[in-house]
Amino acid sequence: MRVTTSKSKNSESFYIPKSYTNAEGKSTSTTIKKLGTLAELSERLGTNRDGVMAWAKEQARIETEKYKKETEDAVVTIPFHSNRLMDYNRKKLFTGGYLFLQTVYYGLKMDSICRKIRYRYKFKYDLNAILSDLIYTRVLEPSSKTSSFKAAQQFLEAPTYELHDIYRALSVLAKESDFIQSEVYKNSFFLGNRNDKVLYYDCTNYYFEINYNDTDLVDEEGNIIEKGYRKRGPEKNHRPDPIIEMGLLMDSTNIPISFDLFPGNESEKLSLLPITRKTKSNCNLGRIVVVADRGLNTSDNIFFLSGRNHSSNLDGYIYGQSVRGADAEFKEWVLKQDDYIEELVKNDDGSPETFRQMIFEDNVFKGYEKKNVVFKHKSRIYPKELNVTIDKNSKKKTKVKTDQKQMVYYSQKYADKQKRDRNLMIERAKDLIKNPQKYNRITANGSAAYVNNIKFDKSTGAIADGLNLSLKLDKIAEEEKYDGYYSIVTSELDMTDQELRNKYRGLAKIEETFKITKSELNTRPVLVWTKEHIESHFLTCFVALVITRLLEKKLNNKYSIHKIIDSLKKYNTINIEHDLCIQNYSDEIIKDLGKIFNIDFSRKYLTLSEIKKIFFSD
Repeated sequence: MRVTTSKSKNSESFYIPKSYTNAEGKSTSTTIKKLGTLAELSERLGTNRDGVMAWAKEQARIETEKYKKETEDAVVTIPFHSNRLMDYNRKKLFTGGYLFLQTVYYGLKMDSICRKIRYRYKFKYDLNAILSDLIYTRVLEPSSKTSSFKAAQQFLEAPTYELHDIYRALSVLAKESDFIQSEVYKNSFFLGNRNDKVLYYDCTNYYFEINYNDTDLVDEEGNIIEKGYRKRGPEKNHRPDPIIEMGLLMDSTNIPISFDLFPGNESEKLSLLPITRKTKSNCNLGRIVVVADRGLNTSDNIFFLSGRNHSSNLDGYIYGQSVRGADAEFKEWVLKQDDYIEELVKNDDGSPETFRQMIFEDNVFKGYEKKNVVFKHKSRIYPKELNVTIDKNSKKKTKVKTDQKQMVYYSQKYADKQKRDRNLMIERAKDLIKNPQKYNRITANGSAAYVNNIKFDKSTGAIADGLNLSLKLDKIAEEEKYDGYYSIVTSELDMTDQELRNKYRGLAKIEETFKITKSELNTRPVLVWTKEHIESHFLTCFVALVITRLLEKKLNNKYSIHKIIDSLKKYNTINIEHDLCIQNYSDEIIKDLGKIFNIDFSRKYLTLSEIKKIFFSD
């Protein structure tokens, strides 16, 4: 509490007011004590105005302590009037979970980023308010931009902008996407350490609920000026809708660094080099080692990332390597057993890591048996021959050689999985051979690879009539030889096999991250259609992803993203009467967040002014 004064023509009076937030969310105050006039107090205290003010401030301090003591265990009495009418158009329920996201948002200095952008434009709307609300609603109530605007009305601080301002802001956000990504990365160091020496990269796609492809923008000579994003391409769930591809770079702490978009019909193999170069430049990164799956393992991605041979001033790579698709020399080396090393894999506490091994008799599954995980591995330095595209304007390839560490390991667990998956396809293939009329090009996907002489009608996709279908026994026998073997290749010639395997296994986290964007953040289907709006949609999803990952990290990875978001969705505040609110949900996650942000959530009743002071104070 503080001291205020009011002056009239002949006197000056001293008061102690108490500030609070009313039911409409506006700050106001009420006088709790009148101390007297200057003349009265000067005569009583025997001092001048400075002495009176010092005494008044002490009274305010005493009243503040008295108020705190009274409210520590206060009994709240709410008068009940049976004939009281409803308060029309008065907001009672407030979404509260966004307040925790807000602490991370401002920890990333997003308001400062928005101010820098505003200096470059002449818009009048509040970009920071729009961007923050789009991010909060993407986490708590993901939907269209219109629905997000409506959802933000339930926040303690409702939007003061209009819906049309959101769409205007989307165009600005798209233009500033690279700048925002780089600033978010740099500012994230204020919230904790990052490990940007080893980066993980992968691609995924998101669909649009439309039945046509975007057209490319071309000049008078037919040269492409701008490619359309929404194109039909390989989609994991075999949807016929146009898709867009997204490439994501993530650090070793599972926090995204940058993303990029490219048309749905383009190969992901072409995306790695552009995004790594752009990210290194925008984020001022030093030497990096990029970890990616075998789909990105191409001659160009090896050569242009790490050069002809490993050098300290060049970047590095760790890629998965197909064993079944490798050349004969590599396969022969894999199957040679006399130089493998076998080591027990141990947990952090030193105990042996175990798995359930599948038991088969006469190719029939009988059950599981508990086994220790054995890391059976070997490696070599090999002069890898690459066919590199030196001239982008020419299809001619240039042969070069570079030293590469090649590591192969055997996993019984992986072998069981491959055997199980193949057996499912073989059973379907047998049924396809017996009943070809039940299948078409789509439903036969996977199993058709094990059938000889299969052909599909180009117009209907059905299996053609009169074919002599049979099982590819040679293919099955060839695949069985390599069950359980997996290879990883790298430019890091001094890296141990164990370290190489551990770093590569981190790719599982980027797969998990993609699942979060599609399930928790509902990034798909994409509900905007212009190029700029599509780019800004993915930008807000990206920042939302960074914030949730940082929140997960602050909680020491104790809870999954799903559980964290679920708790945030449930945490709401109900305004009972006047300034008084009841906190209607709490759990272990909310309690832990309170400890992290030094917020006391043990009290069931709080005032609106107290809530705002907790979250909105600097």
